[in-house]
Amino acid sequence: MMDRKGTSAVDRGALEHILKVTRQLARPLDLQTMLKLVVDEGRAVLQAERGTVFLYDPDSDDLYATVATGTGTFRIPADRGIVGECARTRQLVNVPDCYADPRFNSDVDKRTGYRTRCLLTVPLIGYDDSLVGVFQVLNKQDGAFTRQDEQVATALAAQCAVALQRTRMLEDVVAKEKMEQELAVAREIQMDVLPKEMPSLPDYDFAGWCLPAEETGGDIFDIIRVGDSRIVLLLGDATGHGVGPALSVTQVRSMLRMCIRSGVSLDDAFRHINDQLVEDLASNRFVTAFLGSLDVRNHRLTYHAGGQAPILHYHAADGLFQSLGASTIPMGFPRRRLAPMTLLPGTSWH
Repeated sequence: MMDRKGTSAVDRGALEHILKVTRQLARPLDLQTMLKLVVDEGRAVLQAERGTVFLYDPDSDDLYATVATGTGTFRIPADRGIVGECARTRQLVNVPDCYADPRFNSDVDKRTGYRTRCLLTVPLIGYDDSLVGVFQVLNKQDGAFTRQDEQVATALAAQCAVALQRTRMLEDVVAKEKMEQELAVAREIQMDVLPKEMPSLPDYDFAGWCLPAEETGGDIFDIIRVGDSRIVLLLGDATGHGVGPALSVTQVRSMLRMCIRSGVSLDDAFRHINDQLVEDLASNRFVTAFLGSLDVRNHRLTYHAGGQAPILHYHAADGLFQSLGASTIPMGFPRRRLAPMTLLPGTSWH
């Protein structure tokens, strides 16, 4: 049946459906809702039993599906099977008899009990000619997919690709902004735990400064006054950059202060903190830390340097530096005894 302009009723119906889908795709939808809409509308306009949208992951060169009717979530290499061929060649693939085609992988059918008779696979190409993914429909309700189905699928794919690309970009922007906000809060918290002012004691000057390489970092220092004659010093560095290491060194600071308030010796404090980090940190994570106890009356510094080295001891009297190595390995391993040292007038530590 033809209308006065020569367009078949079927063509007009498909065109109207595509225009309807285009209007729906213009809405501000999240990615999962957008994917479901594409699958549902694609099945409807092409009269298919099932449909899947495979998104392309350029980092792993994989195609993965999070919304697929009847199959669940799965991931495949972008160069494997009919879907991979479609992605690689960026050409539509129409298979009228799947089990007669050597490219067809029947593993999913065997696993699910579903039998795929025919399929139509279309590449999703973004506005910048980048591969967004692949759209595939299975089993046309009244036979195999036709030439007209190919044209309809190609038109639908063009609209869907741009919509999916836009949605992914918007979600990336939102995720980045959220991460930046969280990192800003983490940085504020980390900087707030640094000493607000230095102790004032005769014969000693204290100074400290910390500037993370990124929003947050794995470095920290602390100066804790204990009574009138003792200062506890901390210099810590956790492996890596970002929120994780920042939390690790902040945890070390908190545990050290708790130990000091509880009257625990520096030797026991190092051991307790070390044991807790062994439980909390992953096997590839560790913290190097200098924990020192300064007796300001006897000018004697006792310390643990767990992987924290070199430590520079500057002698102002003769202008020479003394470089000291770590007294033990980083936290997470057996400790060693404290290393004593007598401080002479006119010396400083860095």
